[in-house]
Amino acid sequence: MIRMLPLLLATTLVACARPSLTDQLAHASWIDLTYGFDSTTIYWPTAKPFRLEVVSAQRTAAGYYYAANNFAAAEHGGTHLDSPVHFAEGKHTTDQIPVAQLVGSAYVIDVSRQAEAERDYRIAPGDLEGWEQAHGRIPEGAIVLFRTGWGSRWPDRARYLGTTKTGVAAVPELHFPGIHPDAARWLVGRKVRAVGIDTPSIDYGQSTTFDTHQTLFAADIPAFENVAHLSAVPPTGAFVIALPMKIRGGSGGPLRIVAVLPEGVGPTM
Repeated sequence: MIRMLPLLLATTLVACARPSLTDQLAHASWIDLTYGFDSTTIYWPTAKPFRLEVVSAQRTAAGYYYAANNFAAAEHGGTHLDSPVHFAEGKHTTDQIPVAQLVGSAYVIDVSRQAEAERDYRIAPGDLEGWEQAHGRIPEGAIVLFRTGWGSRWPDRARYLGTTKTGVAAVPELHFPGIHPDAARWLVGRKVRAVGIDTPSIDYGQSTTFDTHQTLFAADIPAFENVAHLSAVPPTGAFVIALPMKIRGGSGGPLRIVAVLPEGVGPTM
């Protein structure tokens, strides 16, 4: 037993030196990847926009101030979640997605150069493979976020969507980057946890069959759309927490998503 004391002491010292989760979170940097919801929030052209009705914003007869509102909106608009049932019958609804699937290590793929050159750019397996050559393999259970640079256009509807029209007439005029179905199949093969993008849809604007949605959602992989401020998240090292409104039976919903950067992992600017 006496001979084991140095080993026990060393193990104890290492354990004491290792920062606790509480300490790590206290010293981490937090990046909000969510756009605020208001009258300027961009929704799919055929969806109902966000509405805020002020119920009270005044001092009461008793002397205290009281504020309350009603709100209404479509599930799919602003920074939001697409649950798998959105395009895959029988797959997870918003409330059925395991919380563990909505949090995890983030891997940010920057295709802003390609998207700047071609507004209808579709992210291909080659973009993912090129990223891996530079940063290492994307593991099973990763949350993969695609940065196209489209966030710099928010909330200018003409630049972000490609049109200022609303309704069915606007849909043929949509232009923005998305994920090619071949890349979606690549991600399914890697068994990623979730996928996100800084555009209105994981399918590019001119899609009519939404094959990327169908491919990912058939594998019960949810998506985050209109993700904000991805330029501040490094390619690796961040941890993402993406918690939607828990709508029972929902096909999606408003999403509050943040990136946590441990101490020593700096944001990109």
